Amino acid sequence: MSITTTAVLAFSTAGDVANGLPFGWSVAGLQRGVLIYLGLSSLAFVVVWGVGFLRRS
Repeated sequence: MSITTTAVLAFSTAGDVANGLPFGWSVAGLQRGVLIYLGLSSLAFVVVWGVGFLRRS
């Protein structure tokens, strides 16, 4: 039994994926959203760590 597939898991350029992004986002909008998410989650981590550190001391 043989399973064949023609799925492609890579893109040649960023323009290849532009039409497949959810919610009609552009590549630049997706990058901006990811950077905002990472910045906020990093800030939340530092705040939680800092509060825990201050409560122990």
